[in-house]
Amino acid sequence: MVEESRIDQVLSAHLTPGKCATHKDGFLTLEESRPCPPELDLQSALFLDVDGTLLEIAPRPELVRVSHGLPALLTSLSEQRQGALALISGRPLAELDRLFHPWHGAAAGLHGIERRSANGMLDRILDSASATALDQIRPQLAALARDDSGLTVEDKGGTLALHYRAVPDREQELRAYAEALQRQAGAAIRLIAGKMVVEFQPFGVNKGLAIGAFMAEPPFIGCRPVFVGDDTTDEDGFREIRKRGGFAVRVGSASETEADYALPSVAAVLAWLAKSGLP
Repeated sequence: MVEESRIDQVLSAHLTPGKCATHKDGFLTLEESRPCPPELDLQSALFLDVDGTLLEIAPRPELVRVSHGLPALLTSLSEQRQGALALISGRPLAELDRLFHPWHGAAAGLHGIERRSANGMLDRILDSASATALDQIRPQLAALARDDSGLTVEDKGGTLALHYRAVPDREQELRAYAEALQRQAGAAIRLIAGKMVVEFQPFGVNKGLAIGAFMAEPPFIGCRPVFVGDDTTDEDGFREIRKRGGFAVRVGSASETEADYALPSVAAVLAWLAKSGLP
């Protein structure tokens, strides 16, 4: 179920520079404050994570709330940049289209397994080795996430995610179990730990590679890339952005990140975007 809330409340959020440092090479620790990002310009190609960046994280992925007016804001930001805006998400493309209807622009789903270019062309990475590995661990995750476990398995076809937001006290146990499953499945898949979730992904796929593919195509060619994300899976994208002379923004706190700037919340992200996206 996708619900709506009023975006005008979100767009009045105050950015808090004190929560947000001078840019430096390498990792920035939690103790080293980072500045809020500068305002966007029209020469920037904009890449946006979804959950935890544009949408507040929900107890279950299907319960996210889409702010009223957010699809229109994405459309405005994209049109200002002649289409150089892309969503970079762990969700499938079909879910992104449902969430942000009628917006229908460039996007990478499943961390880049699925990708739709700005001209609407679709591409999907097919990897039989990772598919076999995921098939091997799928029944074990299903058995672990029985009805009364407090766990949820999100099966996206090309990736598998185990959510444990309802049982945070089991984090150490579940991460150890997931690491054992990954070793059992072999080198075709990698394990990424995020906010109350562990996700199994094909080894040769990540958000940085998806951003790199967009940057080789019009209308992204020649633009300065900007990527906003909130979680471990976004760090690949941050590294790619910085290699290309752009800047990266991490949402919320992080013990380590390669992002240049910080915003404290989803509300702050939407307020920052709206400064550039509202007519």
